[in-house]
Amino acid sequence: MVELQLISTPRLRTAVRIHGAPGGVPVVLVHGNVSSSRFFEELMETLPSSWHVLAPDLRGFGDSQRLPVDAVRGVSDYADDLHSLVETVGLAGTPFHLLGWSLGGGVAMQYAIDHPGQLASLTLLAPVSPYGFGGTKDVDGAPCFPDYAGSGGGAANPEFVKRLAAGDAGQDSDFSPRKVMSNFYFKPPFRLEEDRETAYVMAMLQMAVGEDNYPGDSTPSTNWPTVAPGHRGCNNSLAPGYFDATPIVDIDPKPPVLWLRGDSDQIVSDNSLFDFGFLGQIGAVPGWPGADVYPPQPMIAQTRSVLDRYAANGGRYAEEVIENAAHSPHIEQPEAFLEAFVGFVRRNS
Repeated sequence: MVELQLISTPRLRTAVRIHGAPGGVPVVLVHGNVSSSRFFEELMETLPSSWHVLAPDLRGFGDSQRLPVDAVRGVSDYADDLHSLVETVGLAGTPFHLLGWSLGGGVAMQYAIDHPGQLASLTLLAPVSPYGFGGTKDVDGAPCFPDYAGSGGGAANPEFVKRLAAGDAGQDSDFSPRKVMSNFYFKPPFRLEEDRETAYVMAMLQMAVGEDNYPGDSTPSTNWPTVAPGHRGCNNSLAPGYFDATPIVDIDPKPPVLWLRGDSDQIVSDNSLFDFGFLGQIGAVPGWPGADVYPPQPMIAQTRSVLDRYAANGGRYAEEVIENAAHSPHIEQPEAFLEAFVGFVRRNS
């Protein structure tokens, strides 16, 4: 049975879902944006009983303390929070297995950069590109504009943000959290049973909404699409210019890496429906300056390029694509996910 505990660390009060006996193989799961550790609960119940699994809510998400995010530090507020939790629960001296999903993948990469010796393995599940989300145009993360216009807090859909803030648990709009989850977290026509779907929606609605958290503040820009990253909040923490996980190629030691993703992801993709470059290309956002200036961000190609450099520098990684899954393979295709993830952890324990 998964237990929810509130653990006070020197940095914040953290809500943590825990499964398995202390002393087992330590595994830490970090959730994605507009979600919480609740999205891992069913998965945790199916993991080996010999594992000791912890899944924290990041600051401002779920039941954790609603503290502001300093986006100028990239995702380091989240990574430092995670390290404080690891120290508080006594894992700091034990190599553990770390999985990060989406935003959590960025947090996991930053953790690996800061504390490589603490990781027995690193699993990146549909992770954000090592160059951040939005505003870059090639495999080397070159900016479309110097101010990284089109990324950060102002890039979030305002109607979706409004409905999050209002606690909209319905499905009368394509911008309702429930519809966004069904249409983008998962590959339609996949749907969860009603009780589980509602539990996930309520977890989405728990998060702190505003300039200090989701999506964050923004800065006007003279460049298309006229908005650039601000300095606070979750989405700005993933903006290129603040977030850069490419130093992972030089860490020592280098934990083995498993990169898992769905074959139909519309969020983290070379043609992401959340990326202004792709939205401009398909005519969804007017004024697009063209592919030479602002092409779709090659998110998958960027991640593969960085991991290839990781391998060239002495590390090792495996890329596994789970069929008939979008942004949440652990939920959509749990058997395929478990086969890949459990096998990877066991081989590196």
